[in-house]
Amino acid sequence: MSDGDRNINPALRNRKRIHPENTSTTEYVDKILAGDRVFLSRAITLIESRQAKHQEQAQKILTACLPHSGRGIRIGITGTPGVGKSTFIEALGQVFLAEGKKVGVLAIDPSSPISKGSILGDKTRMATLSREERAFIRPSPAGTSLGGVAQKTRETIILCEAAGFDHILLETVGVGQSEVAVHAMTDLFLLLLLPGAGDDLQGIKRGIVEMADLLVINKAEAEREKLARDTQRAYRNALHLYPPKDSGWTPKVAACSALHNVGIPEVRALIQAYFTQVRQHNYLVPKRREQALFWFQETIEQQLQQLFQQDASVQKVLPDIRQQVTDEALTPFQGARQLLDIFLQKKDRVE
Repeated sequence: MSDGDRNINPALRNRKRIHPENTSTTEYVDKILAGDRVFLSRAITLIESRQAKHQEQAQKILTACLPHSGRGIRIGITGTPGVGKSTFIEALGQVFLAEGKKVGVLAIDPSSPISKGSILGDKTRMATLSREERAFIRPSPAGTSLGGVAQKTRETIILCEAAGFDHILLETVGVGQSEVAVHAMTDLFLLLLLPGAGDDLQGIKRGIVEMADLLVINKAEAEREKLARDTQRAYRNALHLYPPKDSGWTPKVAACSALHNVGIPEVRALIQAYFTQVRQHNYLVPKRREQALFWFQETIEQQLQQLFQQDASVQKVLPDIRQQVTDEALTPFQGARQLLDIFLQKKDRVE
């Protein structure tokens, strides 16, 4: 046995290697529907790939899996860095597993604007959950798409549901524009907060709180427990100032310590109460249809931007126009308009 073989996890040494180019779409779909996490991971890799041949196969897989999706519940979980999102997700995931559910966690890692790299460390932060047979954790780089949310996350949700995962937990990078995108692809939006009402109430954007269906004060432990309860009361009072939601649901505020697994069952009970009520109001079906149209429009805009940026005629004159904008010989609007005219004129000639 070579030194390299000794370093391989014995459980993985004899696992069949999957070569994307040699795997048919039918095999991918059959394995995903059977709940095979290895093929699910490979299919997600195809979705995230920029290679045309991978994208073509990924779309075929998605088309075949789409009729088998939509039966899970989708929960978006956000909060400022350091609030304990990964610890909270692991604790909540364990509750779902104890109920006999299958849990998929899609964790978006921030990409460096300099190196474009990501740490992708959520499997290490959710060590217990990642070892569970009925759990699937997929960290993805945020890239440059809307608010740091991976461009292909919504398609990944479809595959996870087709693979039989009942609960999809979507962790965002942190409080910011990404919450708009997460809110547009989940059924319930949960905002995690730290104890300390005054700074939080002023520091968190009103729009983020307005989108939240459930607010949870995490780290309510030891000397911070009283502070957490004070924060809980402050948010309950503040929520009365917000307009009612279309779902008919009144946002709730809970407190917990995910690290010590205190208050998690109460959070689970509130999640259950939410879904019971919105289903009685027949809210989820029209909400998901509205979300589908949102991402339809978003995809059109992304594809148009990509075609524009890759256009040879645009690339030829881009450095010169960019310099003119820098030198203030052209306004940014004029420079953009010139590039768009070049792009559209070429399209007219082709037609």
